[in-house]
Amino acid sequence: MPYINIQITREGVTREQKAQLIAGVTDLMVRVLDKSPATTHVVITEVELDNWGVGGLPVPAFRRQQQ
Repeated sequence: MPYINIQITREGVTREQKAQLIAGVTDLMVRVLDKSPATTHVVITEVELDNWGVGGLPVPAFRRQQQ
């Protein structure tokens, strides 16, 4: 029973985009690992930008630095 957790920053990802991620990851598990889609669990966790760090900085500060 695979459990996949996709973590993304909370930036307006639509319901349709999330559905595509769930379907795509499930299909990948079926094709690559021969897992059953009926027992493949996909959870999408949205994280606030201030709670996600890159390069030692919160995402907003990192992005400002990249400009």
